[in-house]
Amino acid sequence: MNPDVQSYIDRIAPGNRPLFDRVHRLVLAAFPDAGIALSYGMPTYRVGTRKLHVGVWQHGVSLYGWPKDRATAFLTRHPDLLSGKSTIRLPTQAAAAVTDAELTALIRASLEA
Repeated sequence: MNPDVQSYIDRIAPGNRPLFDRVHRLVLAAFPDAGIALSYGMPTYRVGTRKLHVGVWQHGVSLYGWPKDRATAFLTRHPDLLSGKSTIRLPTQAAAAVTDAELTALIRASLEA
């Protein structure tokens, strides 16, 4: 793994690390060959020209870079997780209400050509 990305991951607070690890695992399960590098100071998964940025903040994890028109199903089910026009803010406490299947669908919508 890219040393800058590993350094970012190593600095994640213990309370948020399981949620980041969950998202990371789901991305790599769906796209095992995804490239991972730091972009805008956060881990960014790249498949072809598509990117998904995953930032860890005090509240939990935020996802950036997903095409809004491809996230309709996720946002319909979890409208309260939309922050601004292009950020999904997933608080650690709220993550239990989001299934792996829902997150995987969002990841696929973000990274599939």
